[in-house]
Amino acid sequence: MGKLGTLTIGQAPRADITPILDVVLTAGLPRVHAGILDGLSRGEIEEDFAAVPGKPVLITKLLDGSSVIIDRARTEAAAQRKLDALEAEGCTTILMLCTGHFETLRTRQARFLEPDRILPPTVAALISGAQLGIIVPLAEQIASEAGKWAPLASTPICAAASPYQGDLGAVTAAAEGLRSRGADVLLMDCMGFVESHRRAAAAAGLPVILSNSLIAKLVSELV
Repeated sequence: MGKLGTLTIGQAPRADITPILDVVLTAGLPRVHAGILDGLSRGEIEEDFAAVPGKPVLITKLLDGSSVIIDRARTEAAAQRKLDALEAEGCTTILMLCTGHFETLRTRQARFLEPDRILPPTVAALISGAQLGIIVPLAEQIASEAGKWAPLASTPICAAASPYQGDLGAVTAAAEGLRSRGADVLLMDCMGFVESHRRAAAAAGLPVILSNSLIAKLVSELV
């Protein structure tokens, strides 16, 4: 049996995501959870990972339950160091707990699973040409994350609603807006969306794909 490492762009462990993994993973599988922002205060995060105007951003969750918006490029640079550390701890498979698009991340020997590379072709196959509506956490990500959806037969339509604000009504409103614009199927494009968000989106009357649930099921086949 190998060892699974998970890497969140926030702080680990992610109490919202790890239970979804626990449901489908083998109980005895050794696991190591790491976060890019582990051990950092909010002040240090805002200094070292501050969003740059006009540049791609990500949003993530801290251990105190609050959220923070961070610069994607700085996050990617820090993520590589964390990947190296997880490999040094003996992880044979490493799962990125973020659906954001990263260009440069690599592992030496460990199997590296990136949701942004798995979701687009998988979702494209699942929806069979139907019009996809995507809910992202931040409006800025609608443009910055658009390139990863090239495998889809048609350009997705998008709306924003954060999983970290505690406003399920905003999620329902985003889903209803996508339905009115022609969406046939919805995708929650952030690992922070959980079952309560899926139910809120499903109130719009469309099938809803929860990214972290789908990724967890796929990963369970490999570890």
